[in-house]
Amino acid sequence: MTHALIVDDDVDSVATLQELIASEKFTVSVAHTLRDARRHIALQQPDVVLLDLQLPDGNGMELFQDPQLVANSEVVLITGHASLDTSIQALRLGAADYLVKPINITQLQGVLSRVMKPAALQAEVADLNANLAQSGHFGLLWGRTPPMQRIYDQISRVAGTSVSVFINGESGTGKELVAQTVHDLSRRRKKPFLAVNCGAISPNLIESEIFGHEKGAFTGADKQHEGFFERASGGTLFLDELTEMPLELQVKLLRVLETGRFMRVGSTTTLDADVRVIAASNRPLLQAVQAGKLREDLLYRLNVFPIEMPPLRERLDDVPLLADHFLRGIGAKEGKSKRFTAKALAQLQTYHWPGNVRELRNAVQRAYVMASGDSVDEQWLPRGEGVEPAAAAAPAGVVASTATAMSVAAPVASAPAESSGPSVTMPLGSSMAQVEKAFILATLQHYKHHKEQTAAVLGISLKTLYNRLKEYAAEDAAAADKAEQ
Repeated sequence: MTHALIVDDDVDSVATLQELIASEKFTVSVAHTLRDARRHIALQQPDVVLLDLQLPDGNGMELFQDPQLVANSEVVLITGHASLDTSIQALRLGAADYLVKPINITQLQGVLSRVMKPAALQAEVADLNANLAQSGHFGLLWGRTPPMQRIYDQISRVAGTSVSVFINGESGTGKELVAQTVHDLSRRRKKPFLAVNCGAISPNLIESEIFGHEKGAFTGADKQHEGFFERASGGTLFLDELTEMPLELQVKLLRVLETGRFMRVGSTTTLDADVRVIAASNRPLLQAVQAGKLREDLLYRLNVFPIEMPPLRERLDDVPLLADHFLRGIGAKEGKSKRFTAKALAQLQTYHWPGNVRELRNAVQRAYVMASGDSVDEQWLPRGEGVEPAAAAAPAGVVASTATAMSVAAPVASAPAESSGPSVTMPLGSSMAQVEKAFILATLQHYKHHKEQTAAVLGISLKTLYNRLKEYAAEDAAAADKAEQ
């Protein structure tokens, strides 16, 4: 049977906890001090240690000072209150989770159902790293370059814990795949992984979609509806484009993260939220806070473990590997294999890829369709000949000059390098938000206000483009009102 060790000096709390754990088919032993805990571990290595932080002879964290003592045990901290500091400390020392007193039975059952020896998780990560050089991928992510190696290392460290993760990066860089890989390597892997695009749900419906609603809660609510928190119970909830979530709903999300409980719309009964939240955004986070798109307290609550996804232009050596991977997948789906010529793969590495991995995948699919034989040559692939390495590492379509302004060239899909196209000049010292606004509006004008084409060229979703245009209209209206006063 699975064995648990409770390390807590609160006699009443221990008695209740011991009974609950035993009811889950665990054998249980109890230690009231650090000294007793060390003795119990030496006698029988527990599968899980429920460790109180405040003990008569020291802080429970002292057990981590001997790495071998709890190396084969899953450690769950017991604390009087949940805090950001507790989360960070638990991650740093290797704790898998923590419970808040008074201990919630449902949350305890969830923790016990996920007990897995740390060695098993470490072995999986070791296998992925060992096969990386040959296979070229780590979980669902592909790439061997140093920027991706850093991402794999971060995933390896955070996957086995329960802390919140915030993934930041440009559209199309693979943020959802990072979240899925974290889930697949976690103790929650047997439960659902649900991805929610906060920018794709109507502001009038998003609260109901996330938290659910009761029958009759509003017009059209003809039956009870389970939200994402309920459907992802025990698993992972990925909130993509979090900065597109209405601020009033961000307040409620923060409350759920702090209390572990929520209510359906139209209900007065609270429900347990046994869910790990991973958030993502393609906006610079501090700029999103300054722009009023993201609550600062929610940012710090979610950004316990930040992961910054590199754009594809910063790992061009991964492009041939990714392109071959996509081409094999398309060939398997279509029932006919094709391969890239050497010149085609070389050409792919000269392009900026403003739409990142998503744009590369779409380019490969188009080239597959257009190639008449078994070989895919460079004819139908984006061209970027003549691009200097320094320019390739700069943001897509942005080239900094030595003068007092920078030239922002509007992108033209598959355009020859010698065609410079229209440009926008911005003074040095402009904020990224100002540059982004000028670039988006110039690109929209260049494509004669064709929004679908503009979004595709910029490598962002149509919803994101609409949101940006709505913001710009509101800014212009506010500036006009201020000018009239």
